[in-house]
Amino acid sequence: MVAAALIADGRVLIAERPAGKHMAGRWEFPGGKRADGESERQALSRELREELGVELIDGHHIMSLTHAYPERTVELSLWLVERFRGEPRGLEGQALKWVEPGRLSEEDILEADRPFVAALIESASPPQP
Repeated sequence: MVAAALIADGRVLIAERPAGKHMAGRWEFPGGKRADGESERQALSRELREELGVELIDGHHIMSLTHAYPERTVELSLWLVERFRGEPRGLEGQALKWVEPGRLSEEDILEADRPFVAALIESASPPQP
């Protein structure tokens, strides 16, 4: 699976899992499953178009991880996307929210996405002397 940390005006976009989906009501980074034969970048581009109605202009891979929930194991690849075209909209009925990186840990983020939150907070923090 691929996920995107869309960044605009110093804030990160998160999406609420809609009713009827596994872990509905929890927050996550937008993205989804990679289709057979798709590269991660192709999957990310498609997912952003289908879920949010935006076009990926440029993004880069930050980290990958595997997380085991009691009912399933997920493999995630997070991409940082600072350049995209369009205004994100919840095309699948999901609520969207822009959050400052330092406040992401206050949100009810899925456990699998929490290491991404830590990486984003660290990258947004000024360097220490």
